[in-house]
Amino acid sequence: MPRFAALLDSLIFTPGRNAKLALLRQWFAETPDPERGVGLAALTGELAFSAAKPMLIRDLVATRVDPVLLALSHDYVGDFAETVALIWPPRAGVNAPAPDLADVVEALELTPRAELPALIAGWLDALDATGRYALIKLVTGGLRVGASGRLARLALAEWAGRDVAEIDEVWHGIRPPYLPLFRWLEGRGERPDPGGAPVFRPLMLAHPLEDADIAALDPAQWRAEWKWDGIRVQLSAAAGGRRLWSRGGEDVSGAFPEIVEAMEFHGVLDGELLVIRDGAVAPFADLQQRLNRKAVTPKLMRDFPVGVRLYDLLFDGAEDLRALPFDERRARLEAWLARVAPARMDLSPQIAFAGFQQLAAIREGARAASIEGLMLKRADSPYVAGRVKGLWWKWKREPLSVDAVLMYAQRGHGKRSSYYSDYTFGVWQPDGEGGEALVPIGKAYSGYTDQELAWLDRWIRNHTTSRFGPVREVEKALVLEVIFDAAQRSSRHKSGVALRFPRIARIRTDKPASEADRLETVMAFIEHHPAEGTGTAPRGS
Repeated sequence: MPRFAALLDSLIFTPGRNAKLALLRQWFAETPDPERGVGLAALTGELAFSAAKPMLIRDLVATRVDPVLLALSHDYVGDFAETVALIWPPRAGVNAPAPDLADVVEALELTPRAELPALIAGWLDALDATGRYALIKLVTGGLRVGASGRLARLALAEWAGRDVAEIDEVWHGIRPPYLPLFRWLEGRGERPDPGGAPVFRPLMLAHPLEDADIAALDPAQWRAEWKWDGIRVQLSAAAGGRRLWSRGGEDVSGAFPEIVEAMEFHGVLDGELLVIRDGAVAPFADLQQRLNRKAVTPKLMRDFPVGVRLYDLLFDGAEDLRALPFDERRARLEAWLARVAPARMDLSPQIAFAGFQQLAAIREGARAASIEGLMLKRADSPYVAGRVKGLWWKWKREPLSVDAVLMYAQRGHGKRSSYYSDYTFGVWQPDGEGGEALVPIGKAYSGYTDQELAWLDRWIRNHTTSRFGPVREVEKALVLEVIFDAAQRSSRHKSGVALRFPRIARIRTDKPASEADRLETVMAFIEHHPAEGTGTAPRGS
Protein backbone atom coordinates (compact mmCIF):
# COMPACT_ATOMS: atom_id res chain seq x y z
CA MET A 1 0.00 0.00 0.00
CA PRO A 2 2.77 2.54 0.71
CA ARG A 3 4.16 2.05 -2.82
CA PHE A 4 0.75 2.63 -4.39
CA ALA A 5 0.15 5.62 -2.13
CA ALA A 6 3.45 7.16 -3.23
CA LEU A 7 2.46 6.62 -6.90
CA LEU A 8 -0.89 8.36 -6.41
CA ASP A 9 0.75 11.22 -4.54
CA SER A 10 3.24 11.70 -7.37
CA LEU A 11 0.59 11.51 -10.09
CA ILE A 12 -1.58 14.13 -8.36
CA PHE A 13 1.25 16.66 -8.18
CA THR A 14 2.68 15.90 -11.63
CA PRO A 15 0.83 17.97 -14.25
CA GLY A 16 2.66 16.94 -17.43
CA ARG A 17 1.46 13.97 -19.49
CA ASN A 18 4.98 12.74 -20.27
CA ALA A 19 5.95 12.96 -16.61
CA LYS A 20 2.89 10.90 -15.65
CA LEU A 21 3.86 8.31 -18.27
CA ALA A 22 7.34 8.11 -16.76
CA LEU A 23 5.89 7.51 -13.27
CA LEU A 24 3.65 4.73 -14.56
CA ARG A 25 6.48 3.07 -16.51
CA GLN A 26 8.56 3.07 -13.34
CA TRP A 27 5.66 1.50 -11.42
CA PHE A 28 5.37 -1.34 -13.94
CA ALA A 29 9.13 -1.90 -13.96
CA GLU A 30 9.72 -1.91 -10.20
CA THR A 31 6.50 -3.28 -8.65
CA PRO A 32 6.07 -7.04 -8.28
CA ASP A 33 2.99 -9.06 -9.17
CA PRO A 34 0.19 -9.04 -8.22
CA GLU A 35 0.47 -5.52 -6.77
CA ARG A 36 1.32 -3.79 -10.06
CA GLY A 37 -1.71 -5.37 -11.74
CA VAL A 38 -4.00 -4.42 -8.87
CA GLY A 39 -2.67 -0.86 -9.01
CA LEU A 40 -3.24 -0.79 -12.77
CA ALA A 41 -6.83 -1.95 -12.24
CA ALA A 42 -7.39 0.76 -9.63
CA LEU A 43 -6.07 3.47 -11.95
CA THR A 44 -8.18 2.30 -14.89
CA GLY A 45 -11.41 2.04 -12.88
CA GLU A 46 -11.62 -1.75 -13.10
CA LEU A 47 -12.08 -2.26 -9.35
CA ALA A 48 -15.50 -2.08 -7.67
CA PHE A 49 -16.36 -3.21 -4.16
CA SER A 50 -19.93 -4.24 -3.41
CA ALA A 51 -19.79 -3.64 0.36
CA ALA A 52 -17.19 -0.88 0.77
CA LYS A 53 -18.90 2.40 -0.10
CA PRO A 54 -18.18 6.11 0.52
CA MET A 55 -20.81 6.28 3.27
CA LEU A 56 -18.83 3.71 5.23
CA ILE A 57 -15.89 6.14 5.41
CA ARG A 58 -18.21 9.00 6.43
CA ASP A 59 -19.72 6.94 9.23
CA LEU A 60 -16.30 5.73 10.34
CA VAL A 61 -14.69 9.16 10.62
CA ALA A 62 -17.76 10.43 12.48
CA THR A 63 -16.88 8.02 15.32
CA ARG A 64 -13.40 9.54 15.69
CA VAL A 65 -13.80 13.26 14.87
CA ASP A 66 -16.12 15.98 16.12
CA PRO A 67 -18.69 16.57 13.31
CA VAL A 68 -18.38 20.37 13.43
CA LEU A 69 -14.59 20.15 13.18
CA LEU A 70 -14.92 17.65 10.31
CA ALA A 71 -17.34 19.93 8.44
CA LEU A 72 -15.11 22.98 8.88
CA SER A 73 -12.05 21.03 7.83
CA HIS A 74 -13.81 19.63 4.75
CA ASP A 75 -14.87 23.14 3.77
CA TYR A 76 -11.30 24.36 4.09
CA VAL A 77 -9.56 21.42 2.38
CA GLY A 78 -12.21 20.79 -0.29
CA ASP A 79 -11.58 17.09 -0.97
CA PHE A 80 -13.25 14.67 1.47
CA ALA A 81 -10.63 11.92 1.17
CA GLU A 82 -7.83 14.39 1.80
CA THR A 83 -9.73 15.83 4.77
CA VAL A 84 -10.14 12.42 6.41
CA ALA A 85 -6.53 11.46 5.66
CA LEU A 86 -5.27 14.60 7.42
CA ILE A 87 -7.71 14.71 10.33
CA TRP A 88 -7.79 11.00 11.25
CA PRO A 89 -6.56 10.87 14.88
CA PRO A 90 -3.70 8.47 15.66
CA ARG A 91 -4.27 5.84 18.33
CA ALA A 92 -1.67 5.18 20.96
CA GLY A 93 -0.03 1.77 20.85
CA VAL A 94 -0.82 0.98 17.22
CA ASN A 95 2.21 -0.59 15.57
CA ALA A 96 0.66 -2.81 12.90
CA PRO A 97 2.55 -2.86 9.58
CA ALA A 98 1.04 -1.06 6.61
CA PRO A 99 -1.02 -3.51 4.50
CA ASP A 100 -0.08 -4.51 0.94
CA LEU A 101 -2.29 -3.21 -1.86
CA ALA A 102 -3.19 -6.69 -3.09
CA ASP A 103 -4.16 -7.77 0.43
CA VAL A 104 -6.33 -4.67 0.84
CA VAL A 105 -8.23 -5.34 -2.40
CA GLU A 106 -8.72 -9.02 -1.56
CA ALA A 107 -10.01 -8.18 1.90
CA LEU A 108 -12.39 -5.53 0.56
CA GLU A 109 -13.87 -8.12 -1.79
CA LEU A 110 -14.18 -10.97 0.74
CA THR A 111 -14.83 -9.38 4.15
CA PRO A 112 -18.48 -9.41 5.32
CA ARG A 113 -20.10 -5.98 5.41
CA ALA A 114 -20.46 -5.96 9.20
CA GLU A 115 -16.71 -6.50 9.69
CA LEU A 116 -15.53 -3.85 7.20
CA PRO A 117 -15.61 -0.79 9.54
CA ALA A 118 -13.20 -2.35 12.02
CA LEU A 119 -10.95 -3.63 9.23
CA ILE A 120 -10.72 -0.24 7.48
CA ALA A 121 -10.25 1.60 10.78
CA GLY A 122 -7.29 -0.67 11.54
CA TRP A 123 -5.74 0.12 8.16
CA LEU A 124 -6.25 3.87 8.66
CA ASP A 125 -4.53 3.59 12.05
CA ALA A 126 -1.55 1.78 10.49
CA LEU A 127 -1.06 4.12 7.52
CA ASP A 128 0.37 7.62 7.33
CA ALA A 129 -1.61 10.51 5.79
CA THR A 130 -0.49 9.67 2.23
CA GLY A 131 -1.45 6.02 2.69
CA ARG A 132 -4.79 6.94 4.24
CA TYR A 133 -5.58 9.19 1.28
CA ALA A 134 -4.82 6.37 -1.19
CA LEU A 135 -6.90 3.88 0.80
CA ILE A 136 -9.94 6.17 0.94
CA LYS A 137 -9.70 6.95 -2.77
CA LEU A 138 -9.46 3.20 -3.47
CA VAL A 139 -12.55 2.45 -1.36
CA THR A 140 -14.64 5.31 -2.74
CA GLY A 141 -13.57 4.74 -6.35
CA GLY A 142 -12.62 8.37 -6.95
CA LEU A 143 -8.89 8.34 -7.74
CA ARG A 144 -8.97 11.31 -10.19
CA VAL A 145 -5.22 11.60 -10.51
CA GLY A 146 -5.12 12.55 -14.18
CA ALA A 147 -4.18 9.04 -15.33
CA SER A 148 -6.92 7.71 -17.59
CA GLY A 149 -7.19 4.09 -18.64
CA ARG A 150 -5.83 5.04 -22.04
CA LEU A 151 -2.81 6.79 -20.50
CA ALA A 152 -2.10 3.80 -18.26
CA ARG A 153 -2.21 1.40 -21.22
CA LEU A 154 0.03 3.72 -23.21
CA ALA A 155 2.56 3.68 -20.35
CA LEU A 156 2.28 -0.09 -20.25
CA ALA A 157 3.04 -0.26 -23.98
CA GLU A 158 6.02 2.09 -23.69
CA TRP A 159 7.42 0.09 -20.77
CA ALA A 160 7.07 -3.18 -22.69
CA GLY A 161 8.18 -1.80 -26.07
CA ARG A 162 4.87 -2.72 -27.69
CA ASP A 163 2.31 -0.91 -29.80
CA VAL A 164 -0.53 0.21 -27.54
CA ALA A 165 -2.99 -1.14 -30.13
CA GLU A 166 -1.70 -4.68 -29.37
CA ILE A 167 -2.58 -4.20 -25.70
CA ASP A 168 -5.95 -2.67 -26.51
CA GLU A 169 -6.88 -5.73 -28.56
CA VAL A 170 -6.62 -8.07 -25.57
CA TRP A 171 -7.29 -5.69 -22.66
CA HIS A 172 -10.97 -6.47 -22.07
CA GLY A 173 -10.39 -10.20 -22.30
CA ILE A 174 -8.16 -10.25 -19.19
CA ARG A 175 -9.16 -9.61 -15.59
CA PRO A 176 -7.12 -7.99 -12.79
CA PRO A 177 -4.39 -8.48 -11.70
CA TYR A 178 -3.52 -9.14 -15.40
CA LEU A 179 -0.92 -11.83 -14.76
CA PRO A 180 -1.14 -13.30 -18.31
CA LEU A 181 -0.74 -9.78 -19.73
CA PHE A 182 2.42 -9.08 -17.74
CA ARG A 183 3.88 -12.51 -18.58
CA TRP A 184 3.37 -11.78 -22.28
CA LEU A 185 4.78 -8.25 -22.09
CA GLU A 186 7.88 -9.52 -20.28
CA GLY A 187 8.43 -12.35 -22.79
CA ARG A 188 7.54 -15.08 -20.30
CA GLY A 189 4.31 -16.21 -21.96
CA GLU A 190 2.13 -16.24 -25.05
CA ARG A 191 -0.03 -13.35 -26.16
CA PRO A 192 -3.33 -13.61 -24.24
CA ASP A 193 -6.21 -14.92 -26.32
CA PRO A 194 -9.56 -13.21 -25.63
CA GLY A 195 -11.16 -16.52 -26.58
CA GLY A 196 -14.13 -15.16 -28.50
CA ALA A 197 -14.92 -12.54 -25.87
CA PRO A 198 -16.54 -9.33 -27.20
CA VAL A 199 -13.50 -7.10 -26.61
CA PHE A 200 -13.30 -3.35 -27.20
CA ARG A 201 -11.30 -2.01 -30.12
CA PRO A 202 -10.06 1.58 -29.68
CA LEU A 203 -12.08 4.03 -31.73
CA MET A 204 -10.81 6.18 -34.56
CA LEU A 205 -11.11 9.86 -33.65
CA ALA A 206 -11.14 13.11 -35.61
CA HIS A 207 -9.27 16.40 -35.43
CA PRO A 208 -11.13 19.73 -35.30
CA LEU A 209 -11.23 21.33 -38.75
CA GLU A 210 -9.82 24.85 -38.98
CA ASP A 211 -10.12 27.32 -41.87
CA ALA A 212 -6.47 26.79 -42.77
CA ASP A 213 -7.07 23.04 -43.09
CA ILE A 214 -9.96 23.46 -45.53
CA ALA A 215 -7.83 25.25 -48.12
CA ALA A 216 -5.61 22.18 -48.49
CA LEU A 217 -8.44 19.68 -49.01
CA ASP A 218 -9.63 18.32 -52.36
CA PRO A 219 -13.44 17.82 -52.14
CA ALA A 220 -13.28 14.77 -54.39
CA GLN A 221 -11.18 12.90 -51.82
CA TRP A 222 -13.56 13.44 -48.90
CA ARG A 223 -16.88 12.07 -47.67
CA ALA A 224 -19.22 14.04 -45.40
CA GLU A 225 -21.59 12.80 -42.71
CA TRP A 226 -23.59 14.39 -39.93
CA LYS A 227 -22.02 14.59 -36.48
CA TRP A 228 -24.97 13.46 -34.39
CA ASP A 229 -25.45 14.80 -30.87
CA GLY A 230 -25.48 11.55 -28.89
CA ILE A 231 -22.73 9.35 -27.46
CA ARG A 232 -20.25 7.38 -29.56
CA VAL A 233 -20.53 3.62 -28.99
CA GLN A 234 -19.03 0.42 -30.27
CA LEU A 235 -21.16 -2.70 -30.68
CA SER A 236 -19.19 -5.91 -30.27
CA ALA A 237 -20.85 -9.30 -30.63
CA ALA A 238 -19.01 -12.62 -30.76
CA ALA A 239 -19.41 -16.24 -29.72
CA GLY A 240 -18.44 -15.27 -26.18
CA GLY A 241 -21.18 -12.67 -25.74
CA ARG A 242 -22.32 -9.15 -26.61
CA ARG A 243 -21.12 -5.82 -25.28
CA LEU A 244 -21.94 -2.19 -25.87
CA TRP A 245 -18.88 -0.03 -25.20
CA SER A 246 -18.56 3.73 -24.70
CA ARG A 247 -15.87 5.64 -26.58
CA GLY A 248 -13.53 5.21 -23.61
CA GLY A 249 -14.00 1.43 -23.43
CA GLU A 250 -16.52 1.40 -20.57
CA ASP A 251 -19.11 -1.38 -20.71
CA VAL A 252 -22.52 0.36 -20.88
CA SER A 253 -24.52 -2.73 -21.84
CA GLY A 254 -26.56 -2.70 -18.64
CA ALA A 255 -27.96 0.75 -19.36
CA PHE A 256 -29.16 -0.18 -22.86
CA PRO A 257 -30.40 -3.78 -22.79
CA GLU A 258 -32.63 -3.30 -25.83
CA ILE A 259 -29.57 -2.54 -27.97
CA VAL A 260 -27.73 -5.61 -26.67
CA GLU A 261 -30.80 -7.73 -27.36
CA ALA A 262 -30.82 -6.51 -30.97
CA MET A 263 -27.17 -7.51 -31.54
CA GLU A 264 -28.00 -10.87 -33.10
CA PHE A 265 -24.86 -10.96 -35.22
CA HIS A 266 -21.12 -11.51 -35.03
CA GLY A 267 -19.16 -8.36 -35.75
CA VAL A 268 -17.96 -5.01 -34.48
CA LEU A 269 -19.65 -1.74 -35.45
CA ASP A 270 -19.06 1.94 -34.74
CA GLY A 271 -22.01 4.29 -34.28
CA GLU A 272 -23.85 6.97 -32.33
CA LEU A 273 -26.32 6.12 -29.57
CA LEU A 274 -29.37 8.38 -29.71
CA VAL A 275 -32.89 8.66 -28.37
CA ILE A 276 -35.03 8.23 -31.50
CA ARG A 277 -38.81 8.64 -31.63
CA ASP A 278 -40.67 7.88 -34.86
CA GLY A 279 -37.45 8.21 -36.81
CA ALA A 280 -36.56 11.64 -35.38
CA VAL A 281 -33.56 12.23 -33.12
CA ALA A 282 -34.51 13.64 -29.71
CA PRO A 283 -32.45 16.26 -27.82
CA PHE A 284 -29.36 15.11 -25.96
CA ALA A 285 -31.15 15.97 -22.70
CA ASP A 286 -33.45 13.00 -23.36
CA LEU A 287 -30.48 10.67 -23.78
CA GLN A 288 -29.08 11.92 -20.47
CA GLN A 289 -32.03 10.26 -18.75
CA ARG A 290 -30.55 6.90 -19.79
CA LEU A 291 -26.87 7.54 -19.12
CA ASN A 292 -24.81 6.41 -16.11
CA ARG A 293 -27.26 3.72 -15.06
CA LYS A 294 -26.38 0.12 -14.31
CA ALA A 295 -29.95 -0.95 -14.99
CA VAL A 296 -33.07 0.68 -16.41
CA THR A 297 -36.79 0.34 -15.80
CA PRO A 298 -39.36 -0.55 -18.48
CA LYS A 299 -40.77 2.97 -18.11
CA LEU A 300 -37.42 4.59 -18.92
CA MET A 301 -37.02 2.34 -21.93
CA ARG A 302 -40.52 3.24 -23.11
CA ASP A 303 -40.22 7.00 -22.49
CA PHE A 304 -36.68 7.32 -23.90
CA PRO A 305 -36.33 4.74 -26.71
CA VAL A 306 -32.78 4.42 -28.00
CA GLY A 307 -31.24 3.38 -31.27
CA VAL A 308 -27.81 3.37 -32.91
CA ARG A 309 -27.01 5.33 -36.06
CA LEU A 310 -24.18 3.34 -37.65
CA TYR A 311 -20.99 4.94 -38.97
CA ASP A 312 -18.58 2.09 -39.71
CA LEU A 313 -18.06 -1.67 -39.86
CA LEU A 314 -14.83 -2.83 -38.19
CA PHE A 315 -15.37 -6.61 -38.19
CA ASP A 316 -17.78 -8.61 -40.32
CA GLY A 317 -17.87 -11.85 -38.38
CA ALA A 318 -14.22 -12.72 -37.78
CA GLU A 319 -13.02 -10.70 -40.80
CA ASP A 320 -11.07 -7.59 -39.80
CA LEU A 321 -12.00 -4.73 -42.15
CA ARG A 322 -10.06 -1.92 -40.48
CA ALA A 323 -7.25 -1.86 -43.04
CA LEU A 324 -9.69 -1.32 -45.92
CA PRO A 325 -10.26 2.20 -47.30
CA PHE A 326 -13.25 4.04 -45.90
CA ASP A 327 -15.23 3.79 -49.16
CA GLU A 328 -14.89 -0.01 -49.14
CA ARG A 329 -15.89 -0.24 -45.48
CA ARG A 330 -18.89 1.98 -46.16
CA ALA A 331 -20.01 -0.29 -49.01
CA ARG A 332 -19.57 -3.32 -46.75
CA LEU A 333 -21.57 -1.59 -44.01
CA GLU A 334 -24.43 -0.83 -46.39
CA ALA A 335 -24.47 -4.43 -47.64
CA TRP A 336 -24.24 -5.77 -44.07
CA LEU A 337 -27.16 -3.62 -42.91
CA ALA A 338 -29.32 -4.74 -45.82
CA ARG A 339 -28.46 -8.37 -45.13
CA VAL A 340 -28.68 -8.46 -41.31
CA ALA A 341 -31.31 -5.71 -40.79
CA PRO A 342 -30.83 -5.49 -36.99
CA ALA A 343 -33.54 -3.83 -34.94
CA ARG A 344 -32.90 -0.35 -33.49
CA MET A 345 -30.11 0.40 -35.95
CA ASP A 346 -29.94 2.49 -39.10
CA LEU A 347 -27.32 4.09 -41.32
CA SER A 348 -25.93 7.59 -40.86
CA PRO A 349 -26.49 9.20 -44.28
CA GLN A 350 -23.70 10.65 -46.34
CA ILE A 351 -24.02 14.22 -47.64
CA ALA A 352 -23.47 14.96 -51.31
CA PHE A 353 -21.47 18.14 -51.97
CA ALA A 354 -19.47 19.65 -54.83
CA GLY A 355 -17.26 22.00 -52.80
CA PHE A 356 -16.55 23.13 -49.28
CA GLN A 357 -18.41 26.41 -49.74
CA GLN A 358 -21.56 24.41 -50.41
CA LEU A 359 -20.78 22.13 -47.46
CA ALA A 360 -20.29 25.16 -45.19
CA ALA A 361 -23.79 26.35 -46.11
CA ILE A 362 -25.19 22.90 -45.28
CA ARG A 363 -23.32 22.98 -41.95
CA GLU A 364 -25.04 26.26 -41.07
CA GLY A 365 -28.34 24.38 -41.01
CA ALA A 366 -27.10 21.86 -38.47
CA ARG A 367 -28.16 23.89 -35.42
CA ALA A 368 -31.78 24.07 -36.54
CA ALA A 369 -31.83 20.26 -36.60
CA SER A 370 -29.96 19.80 -33.27
CA ILE A 371 -26.96 18.26 -35.00
CA GLU A 372 -23.44 19.01 -33.72
CA GLY A 373 -21.98 19.62 -37.16
CA LEU A 374 -20.23 17.57 -39.82
CA MET A 375 -17.66 14.80 -40.09
CA LEU A 376 -15.21 14.68 -43.01
CA LYS A 377 -13.60 11.32 -43.75
CA ARG A 378 -10.94 10.73 -46.36
CA ALA A 379 -12.17 8.21 -48.92
CA ASP A 380 -9.01 6.07 -48.69
CA SER A 381 -8.58 6.23 -44.91
CA PRO A 382 -8.13 2.98 -42.98
CA TYR A 383 -9.73 2.68 -39.54
CA VAL A 384 -6.87 3.37 -37.13
CA ALA A 385 -6.98 3.78 -33.37
CA GLY A 386 -6.68 7.24 -31.89
CA ARG A 387 -6.53 10.69 -33.44
CA VAL A 388 -4.40 10.59 -36.61
CA LYS A 389 -4.35 14.02 -38.22
CA GLY A 390 -5.38 14.25 -41.85
CA LEU A 391 -7.69 11.22 -42.02
CA TRP A 392 -10.87 12.36 -40.25
CA TRP A 393 -12.00 15.90 -39.42
CA LYS A 394 -14.84 17.13 -37.23
CA TRP A 395 -16.39 20.40 -38.35
CA LYS A 396 -18.61 21.44 -35.48
CA ARG A 397 -21.05 24.34 -35.62
CA GLU A 398 -19.96 27.53 -33.89
CA PRO A 399 -20.82 27.72 -30.17
CA LEU A 400 -23.43 30.06 -28.75
CA SER A 401 -22.53 32.60 -26.08
CA VAL A 402 -24.16 34.44 -23.21
CA ASP A 403 -22.94 36.92 -20.60
CA ALA A 404 -23.91 35.54 -17.18
CA VAL A 405 -23.31 36.52 -13.57
CA LEU A 406 -21.30 34.31 -11.21
CA MET A 407 -23.60 33.23 -8.35
CA TYR A 408 -22.00 30.28 -6.54
CA ALA A 409 -18.65 28.47 -6.49
CA GLN A 410 -17.50 25.10 -5.24
CA ARG A 411 -14.10 23.49 -4.87
CA GLY A 412 -12.95 21.11 -7.55
CA HIS A 413 -11.46 17.64 -7.20
CA GLY A 414 -7.96 16.18 -7.43
CA LYS A 415 -5.35 18.80 -8.23
CA ARG A 416 -8.09 21.47 -8.23
CA SER A 417 -9.33 20.62 -4.75
CA SER A 418 -7.62 23.69 -3.28
CA TYR A 419 -9.34 26.03 -5.78
CA TYR A 420 -12.92 27.16 -6.26
CA SER A 421 -13.14 25.89 -9.81
CA ASP A 422 -16.81 24.86 -10.30
CA TYR A 423 -19.00 27.85 -11.09
CA THR A 424 -22.76 28.31 -11.09
CA PHE A 425 -23.88 31.28 -13.18
CA GLY A 426 -27.19 32.95 -13.90
CA VAL A 427 -29.03 35.56 -15.93
CA TRP A 428 -31.67 38.14 -15.09
CA GLN A 429 -35.42 37.61 -15.15
CA PRO A 430 -38.36 39.71 -13.84
CA ASP A 431 -38.97 39.09 -10.13
CA GLY A 432 -42.71 39.82 -10.29
CA GLU A 433 -42.37 42.97 -8.25
CA GLY A 434 -41.17 45.33 -10.92
CA GLY A 435 -37.51 44.43 -10.54
CA GLU A 436 -35.18 41.70 -11.69
CA ALA A 437 -33.54 38.71 -10.00
CA LEU A 438 -30.86 36.27 -11.07
CA VAL A 439 -31.86 32.72 -11.94
CA PRO A 440 -29.15 30.03 -12.37
CA ILE A 441 -28.90 28.52 -15.85
CA GLY A 442 -25.88 26.23 -15.56
CA LYS A 443 -22.50 25.22 -14.19
CA ALA A 444 -19.09 25.37 -15.82
CA TYR A 445 -15.91 23.52 -14.89
CA SER A 446 -13.60 24.40 -17.77
CA GLY A 447 -12.50 26.92 -20.36
CA TYR A 448 -10.25 29.05 -18.16
CA THR A 449 -6.46 29.10 -17.95
CA ASP A 450 -4.50 28.32 -14.77
CA GLN A 451 -3.90 32.03 -14.32
CA GLU A 452 -7.62 32.79 -14.67
CA LEU A 453 -8.43 29.99 -12.22
CA ALA A 454 -6.12 31.53 -9.61
CA TRP A 455 -7.65 34.97 -10.22
CA LEU A 456 -11.20 33.62 -9.92
CA ASP A 457 -10.32 31.74 -6.73
CA ARG A 458 -9.01 34.94 -5.10
CA TRP A 459 -12.03 36.92 -6.25
CA ILE A 460 -14.43 34.32 -4.86
CA ARG A 461 -12.70 34.22 -1.45
CA ASN A 462 -12.78 38.02 -1.25
CA HIS A 463 -16.42 38.37 -2.32
CA THR A 464 -18.12 35.52 -0.43
CA THR A 465 -21.47 36.50 1.10
CA SER A 466 -22.72 33.11 2.41
CA ARG A 467 -21.58 29.52 2.78
CA PHE A 468 -23.55 26.32 2.32
CA GLY A 469 -21.17 23.49 3.22
CA PRO A 470 -18.56 23.35 0.44
CA VAL A 471 -20.44 25.94 -1.66
CA ARG A 472 -19.84 29.68 -1.46
CA GLU A 473 -22.39 32.26 -2.52
CA VAL A 474 -20.67 35.33 -3.90
CA GLU A 475 -21.47 38.96 -4.47
CA LYS A 476 -23.44 39.26 -7.72
CA ALA A 477 -20.85 41.45 -9.40
CA LEU A 478 -18.72 39.36 -11.77
CA VAL A 479 -19.77 38.69 -15.37
CA LEU A 480 -18.54 35.60 -17.22
CA GLU A 481 -18.87 35.05 -20.94
CA VAL A 482 -20.12 31.47 -21.22
CA ILE A 483 -20.10 29.56 -24.49
CA PHE A 484 -22.17 26.42 -25.06
CA ASP A 485 -23.22 24.11 -27.87
CA ALA A 486 -26.99 24.24 -27.48
CA ALA A 487 -29.86 25.25 -25.22
CA GLN A 488 -32.76 22.92 -24.42
CA ARG A 489 -35.93 23.16 -22.37
CA SER A 490 -35.62 21.48 -18.98
CA SER A 491 -38.24 20.96 -16.28
CA ARG A 492 -35.46 20.00 -13.86
CA HIS A 493 -34.04 23.54 -13.73
CA LYS A 494 -35.72 26.54 -12.15
CA SER A 495 -34.87 28.64 -15.19
CA GLY A 496 -36.56 26.12 -17.51
CA VAL A 497 -33.47 25.79 -19.67
CA ALA A 498 -30.37 23.56 -19.74
CA LEU A 499 -27.13 24.34 -21.58
CA ARG A 500 -25.09 21.76 -23.49
CA PHE A 501 -21.33 21.75 -22.68
CA PRO A 502 -21.08 25.19 -21.05
CA ARG A 503 -17.55 26.51 -20.49
CA ILE A 504 -15.97 29.83 -19.55
CA ALA A 505 -14.77 31.83 -22.57
CA ARG A 506 -13.83 35.09 -20.89
CA ILE A 507 -13.93 36.94 -17.56
CA ARG A 508 -15.82 40.17 -18.27
CA THR A 509 -14.37 42.54 -15.68
CA ASP A 510 -15.23 45.32 -18.13
CA LYS A 511 -18.98 44.69 -17.89
CA PRO A 512 -21.23 45.53 -14.91
CA ALA A 513 -23.48 42.73 -13.68
CA SER A 514 -26.57 44.78 -14.49
CA GLU A 515 -25.71 44.48 -18.19
CA ALA A 516 -25.55 40.69 -18.20
CA ASP A 517 -28.03 38.86 -20.43
CA ARG A 518 -31.69 38.19 -19.63
CA LEU A 519 -33.39 34.80 -19.53
CA GLU A 520 -35.39 35.63 -22.67
CA THR A 521 -32.09 35.86 -24.58
CA VAL A 522 -31.14 32.35 -23.50
CA MET A 523 -34.61 30.96 -24.22
CA ALA A 524 -34.33 32.30 -27.77
CA PHE A 525 -31.43 29.90 -28.31
CA ILE A 526 -33.60 26.84 -27.68
CA GLU A 527 -33.62 24.74 -30.81
CA HIS A 528 -36.77 23.72 -32.64
CA HIS A 529 -35.96 20.02 -32.68
CA PRO A 530 -36.80 17.52 -35.43
CA ALA A 531 -38.92 15.62 -32.90
CA GLU A 532 -41.23 18.65 -32.97
CA GLY A 533 -41.82 18.30 -36.67
CA THR A 534 -38.90 19.63 -38.73
CA GLY A 535 -37.41 16.35 -39.95
CA THR A 536 -34.24 14.51 -39.00
CA ALA A 537 -31.54 16.54 -40.75
CA PRO A 538 -30.94 19.83 -42.51
CA ARG A 539 -31.45 20.11 -46.24
CA GLY A 540 -28.61 18.77 -48.29
CA SER A 541 -28.44 15.37 -46.66
